[in-house]
Amino acid sequence: MINKLLIANRGEIACRIMRTARELGIATVAVYSEADRHAQHVLMADESVFIGPAPSAESYLVIDKIIAAAKQTGADAIHPGYGFLSENEAFADACAGENIIFVGPPTSAIAAMGSKSAAKSIMSEAEVPLVPGYHGNEQGLEKLAAEAETIGYPVLLKAAYGGGGKGMRVVEKTSEFKAAFDSAKREAQASFGNDKMLVEKYITRPRHVEIQVFCDQHGNAVYLAERDCSVQRRHQKVIEEAPAPALSERTRQAMGEAAIRAAQAIDYIGAGTVEFLLDVDNSFYFMEMNTRLQVEHPVTEMVTGQDLVAWQLMVASGDTLPLSQDQIQLTGHAFEARIYAEDPAHDFLPSTGVLHHLRTPETSANVRIDSGVIEGDEVSAYYDPMIAKLVVWGENRTIALRRLVRALDDYRIAGVRTNIDFLRSIARHPDFQRAELTTRFIEQHHDALFSAALPDAIESYAVLAALAENLYEKQQADATIWQQARGFRVNQSEQFSLELKHNDTSLDVRMRQRDGHWYSNFDDSAWLASLHGDRLQVTRDGHQYFVYVMATAQDITVFSDQHSVRFARHLVADTLIQDAGEGSMTAPMNGTIVEVLVKAGDKVEAEQPLVIMEAMKMEYTIRAAYAGEVEQVFFAAGDLVSDGAELLSIAADEE
Repeated sequence: MINKLLIANRGEIACRIMRTARELGIATVAVYSEADRHAQHVLMADESVFIGPAPSAESYLVIDKIIAAAKQTGADAIHPGYGFLSENEAFADACAGENIIFVGPPTSAIAAMGSKSAAKSIMSEAEVPLVPGYHGNEQGLEKLAAEAETIGYPVLLKAAYGGGGKGMRVVEKTSEFKAAFDSAKREAQASFGNDKMLVEKYITRPRHVEIQVFCDQHGNAVYLAERDCSVQRRHQKVIEEAPAPALSERTRQAMGEAAIRAAQAIDYIGAGTVEFLLDVDNSFYFMEMNTRLQVEHPVTEMVTGQDLVAWQLMVASGDTLPLSQDQIQLTGHAFEARIYAEDPAHDFLPSTGVLHHLRTPETSANVRIDSGVIEGDEVSAYYDPMIAKLVVWGENRTIALRRLVRALDDYRIAGVRTNIDFLRSIARHPDFQRAELTTRFIEQHHDALFSAALPDAIESYAVLAALAENLYEKQQADATIWQQARGFRVNQSEQFSLELKHNDTSLDVRMRQRDGHWYSNFDDSAWLASLHGDRLQVTRDGHQYFVYVMATAQDITVFSDQHSVRFARHLVADTLIQDAGEGSMTAPMNGTIVEVLVKAGDKVEAEQPLVIMEAMKMEYTIRAAYAGEVEQVFFAAGDLVSDGAELLSIAADEE
């Protein structure tokens, strides 16, 4: 039995593993980088070991440092979580060489599935259905482009040694292939240390359905139903659910048995996930096998009533599986929504910063939150920007979906931009509610989803922000009107104003009190308001409701049951910065310069790519806002840049 477990990971998954380990009476060891000195997984562990600088390549990805930490603390097992070293065969080998239990599959299984091309050959021999494609070793641009022509566009170009949407591009036509090839290879090399690519037929209306498998050291193997992970952006899952809707028992069994064959073909041990593309005719095709615990494993736990991390630790200790196939029962339906610090309105750019305000839904047997942060923690540019996983259960899909929407309504975060409003717009979309799902769901419903995620009455939210600000300042001031400085005049009505900015919209809110009500400069609505903590009780023209408001020195965020709207306060410095920034191109987030595509003196067109950046394991292209001539370039490949840093300046062409 495992006595002390080192978790070779960080954030949400490290905390989640520690909770189960503690329930099983297993001592835990955390490892942490410079950026994570005060992280929740460090505070939660029984012991912790510092392993280096913030970049994961110098800390969480350094095998020798992880092994040394285990030996230093006497840990007899290491759980890799997901990401980082979880599917690294050299790491599993290093653990075995030091007689440390690796809570995962054998090295041979990791190696077999680590190469997507090799995995395809193994699956073919195991009679697991495959998508047409090229998985060979010849990796030249001309060869892969020719294979793409043979397969027929659209094709999916993806890293042979990767996952999580990294190093993956959909290519619609021949003219787009080279740019996609170059970008995918760079991203694959940066994320996985290997830029080998494969190319497959891109099925236009597929669902992404995956099977959770478990195998022990005694030859037993089971599948714990399936998860539908079709709703994705950039090939990264957004909302997952279990079981997959509208899947017949016959197809479920066929997929489960195929997944077991896949696992047994490589003598698998532990938790694994076999991912399939499900076509409209119920045909399914093997995509890949993830030789680790998946991010979305909680939905399987919710519908099976099993703790999959506990299963992992038992199997790693040499025990048999807790249940046989006929003992596994499914109850109800579950959803998981991944809450990220990112800006959906701007191509899902990561958002870094401090979580100034964090309020979560009330947890219960039906609502679960897996997170690695609390209020006051910082979302760093060095790691994945996930804040939490919101998981809900219901007796059926309809009830579970209602609970998901309500829980998203109750989630309030300020300090960074989040995807919560976007998640709400997905959950409320009629096609999602009818379970009409494909992996292109977000792309197909782009306009509806993004318009639903944006407030249509920004002036009303600005008034709410102003009312809350006014009430808060009154509460903080002394009782005398002489110290409130709120525009008081003898025999005159009270009035105040507040300058705010939402994205590119400036709003000058002016409020005047008359007949006991407040009136704004935007319309004739009569407002009443009272503030209780962060809850603003409002009556507008006789309609009473409430919102929540969070204010800092820089901004004010209003949370309703439809939207969270952040207003930046107008500061004199903002005007100066804006004037100084004319003609400049700035970094949209903290990150690393991958490539500079232009030099001083170059003529550029509007929307021409200028700089490629990498942040949070993803590539982003900064494009020219207008045509002109590059005046100066301030950074080079490999340089670290901060959010808002001026990357280059362009003199605009005269019209």
